[in-house]
This record gives sequence, structure tokens and C-alpha cells, in this order.
Amino acid sequence: MENNNRKISTWMPVILAITLILGIWLGIKLQNRKLAALLPAQLNNKNKLDMVINLVEGNYVDTVNSKKMIEDAIPEVLKQLDPHTVYIPAKDMQGVSEEMSGNFGGIGVQFSIQNDTVMVIDVVSGGPSQKLGIRAGDRIVRVEDSSLVGKNIKNELVFKKLRGPKGTKVKVGIWRKGLPDLLSFNITRGDIPINSVDVSYMIDSKTGYLKVGRFAEKTYDEFMGAMVKLEKGGAGQFIIDLRGNPGGYLSAVVRMVNEMLDKGELIVYTAGRTQPKREFTAEGRGKFFGKRVVILVDEYSASASEIFAGAIQDNDRGTIIGRRTFGKGLVQEQIPFYDGSAIRLTVARYYTPSGRCIQRPYLKGTDDYYADITRRYVHGEFEQKDSIHLADTVKYFTRLKRVVYGDGGIMPDIFVPADTTGNSTYLFKLMQKGLVYQYAFDYADKHREELSHLKSGAEFASLLHKRSILNEFLQYAVKNGVANDETGIKTSGKIIETQLMAYIARNIIGEEGFYSIISNIDNTLLEAVKTINNKEKLVSVN
Repeated sequence: MENNNRKISTWMPVILAITLILGIWLGIKLQNRKLAALLPAQLNNKNKLDMVINLVEGNYVDTVNSKKMIEDAIPEVLKQLDPHTVYIPAKDMQGVSEEMSGNFGGIGVQFSIQNDTVMVIDVVSGGPSQKLGIRAGDRIVRVEDSSLVGKNIKNELVFKKLRGPKGTKVKVGIWRKGLPDLLSFNITRGDIPINSVDVSYMIDSKTGYLKVGRFAEKTYDEFMGAMVKLEKGGAGQFIIDLRGNPGGYLSAVVRMVNEMLDKGELIVYTAGRTQPKREFTAEGRGKFFGKRVVILVDEYSASASEIFAGAIQDNDRGTIIGRRTFGKGLVQEQIPFYDGSAIRLTVARYYTPSGRCIQRPYLKGTDDYYADITRRYVHGEFEQKDSIHLADTVKYFTRLKRVVYGDGGIMPDIFVPADTTGNSTYLFKLMQKGLVYQYAFDYADKHREELSHLKSGAEFASLLHKRSILNEFLQYAVKNGVANDETGIKTSGKIIETQLMAYIARNIIGEEGFYSIISNIDNTLLEAVKTINNKEKLVSVN
């Protein structure tokens, strides 16, 4: 009996070890079977992502936020496609929708944050604030029971406080110069337009100018309203400025170009792997068919702007002036999700009437794609047309058999380099500190009543030049830490004075005052005026 007990005690550790190993092995096998049960019989790449999320949720050692994981993963997946296929989170959809619909719910003021204070630059004509008597120069210092003054005031916070659904109310406290107490207004929010046409005015007795900032739902109506206004003012020829316009709705640009072409002329066509070729042609002789037209573009003119310029150029209906455009030839379709988010998925490419796809290469990734603008600058493309190199294999022909190129934007008919002759270290220091803008606002605010009788940019320029506004500003700059620099002032003086006058005019009479003054140092626009008045230089079959 004793021997038996001794044998059992000798083998007991071995038995326990074997039992433990068998238990671990069995546990692993059972766990693997459990995990395997989650997997379909035939796992494929399309459901791998779902399976990874399910496995993490069910088995990961710590608690995870799977919703955040998915939100972070989607943009990374889409990066494998093209730079214009993007995910729009639900929290950003309202802002995106407002921009493209052309309006939002708000109180109807244009503001600027100066000296830690929200200052009203302008009020929307007919908007809620104007109806209650709020005016340019007022300071919004309170919203409801909260102060709106201090170093932490940012544009995003002001938008959050003042915007809201149409019909809702917001109480604001206004400080107005000359009054001892705050003014209190209970404002009912209304629909506030986001204008697509930034400005329109007569440059001379026969030339109308208008600047289109985006292509949204209401852009066509705004465009036609501006064109008709200019025509009634005597315009028989038009300069349409698309510089800096990032694009927008295809339908808007098609309707606008339609007004420039003859019946049946091709505007643009689209095609994709799953999208059949779709042509957009002019429906009839447009209202402005036969009018002289010049289109201004630059390296930030993209998408719908390039469709506009390409249609005019390929049909030989006008002259394109400026610098090579951005090069976006992809068409996106916005697909909503149940949670309010959406994806903008590239579904087709668009082609100009000559057959050009002007999309530039993007296979090296998004960062490299957007860095192309910097490379253009470094290579001298903004200053020398000869620095632009496009392959002969992407050569196309307009109706008049002029050579045009694809594969990287719209090349203008007349190249105008970026003007750097007035740049200086002194000007850079002023811009870095924002002194030109700040001084212009303070000057307009101080002299608002006496300047309010001026009606045009020319009147502002004449008066302010007589008052030696530049010399006054130079003293202001010294007081704010930028010492006088005779060489810099000589080089940049005209730019500084023109900007001062333009910003002051904007603060009193709005965008027309600004653009009519700043045009005096806008070489591209000055070239456009010369070209449109010179029939021999103007490209047109009309």
C-alpha cells in the first residue's frame, strides 16, 4: 500500500502537467472554433472589414469604440482611390449642404474678429439684422447670456452662436460707438444667402465684369441676374472671373455655358466604367451668344470652372486669360448614409468638347497630388509660360483647329504671369501682422459717417489719395512694430496704398468698392480689358 502511494505521489505532477496542457489545448481549440463560427464558409475580401470589426468587438481584450474605428477607417480606405473621393461625417454635412444649397439660417451679418471683438462689417440687405437696425460698425458683445468678447473668440464659435434654423430666435447685445449703453436685439433667424457671384460692375462704358466664386444650386440665377444687370448698364462684352473658383455643381455650369453657345454645340460630356457616355449640348442660341467674352482663370480654378473655360475655348467662343488651371476632370456623386453622413464617390470623368480629359495624375497619393501646385511655383510656371511642359500625346484641336492640351488643366490662350514685382520683405512683415487690414478697418470705423456719402471705388481712391493715406499708415506701422524701410516702401508702396483704399471702400460700400480699386494692380484683369477691346487679339468665331 505504501509503495502504491509512493508511485502515485511520484506521477502526480506529471499527470497534473499533462492535464493542464490538455486543458489549454482544448481551450484554444474551442476558442478557435468559436471564432471560426463567426466566419463565413467562404471568406472573401468584401466582407473582411466587417469580420475584423466583429472579431474585435467580440474578442478584443479591452473595450473598444467600434463606431470611431469605422469612422477613422473609411477615409483611409478611400485614400486608395482618387483625391476627390471623400467621406463626409455627419457632423460636417450641415456646413457642406449649406454651402452648396446657397443659404443657411442666420441673422444676416458679415463679421470680422478684430481686437478680440466681433465687429459687423456689413449686413445682408433685407435680412433679419438690417430690418431691426443693426448696421456696419456695430460690435456684437453678447449672445443670449454669454459674453462674446475675448482672446478665445473664433469664427467657429461665432457661427455656432449666431446660426440656427430659420424661425428660431437669438438675443444679441450690441455696442455702438457714441452710445453709453448696450443695445439689445431679439433677432428671428432667416434664410441668409451664400452668394456665388461675388461682385458685378461696369469696368468701362461697354465692359461688364463679374466674379463667380463657386457653382452651387442658385449660381445660374445669380449669374443671369448679374449679366442682365450689366447688359442694362450698357455692357456689350463681358469679363467672367473664375480665378480661385474650386467648382461645384455640374448642372449649374452647364446652364451658364448654355447661354454663351449656339444650338447643338457641345458643352461637356461624361463617361465612366459603369456610367454610359452622356453629352450636354446647348439647347438653343443662348441669350449672350455672339457677345465678346473673356474668361479669367488661375491655378486654383478647378472642376466646374474648367468645364466652363474648356467649353468656351474648344468652341472658340471667347478668350481664356491667366494661368494653367488646377486639373480636376473627375465627376463625383454624393451618396448619403442612414446616419446623416455621406460619401462623394468619383463615378466618371468629364471631357471638354475637343475630347480632352484635363485631370492631372494622382496615382502617387493625395499629398503628392496637392503638392503639385507648389511644384509648379518652384519650377517657375507662375512666372514663365515656357516652364509649362505638357506632352504632345495629349494634343487636341478646337473648332478653329487651334491646338489645345489635356492631362493637366486648361492652358489659357493668353498667359499672364503672377506679378511679384511689388513684393518686398517690408510688405511681408505688414501682411504677417495683418496691419493693412486692421488699419483699414479702424479708419473706416472712425470715419464711417463722413465716408458714407461716397458711392464708388473711384471716389474713395481720389479722396484717400488726397489725404495721403499711405503716409498715415506708415506711421501706424512703426507704432505697431514694423520700422520704415525706404527700399521696401519704394517697391511695395503702390500695392500697400491700393490695398488700403480697397479695404476701406469694402468696409463702407461693399465688394464693388473693393474690386473696382484693387483692379488697378490686377495685371490679369488689366490684360483682359486690353484684349476684349482689341478684336484682333480676341479668340472668337462670332
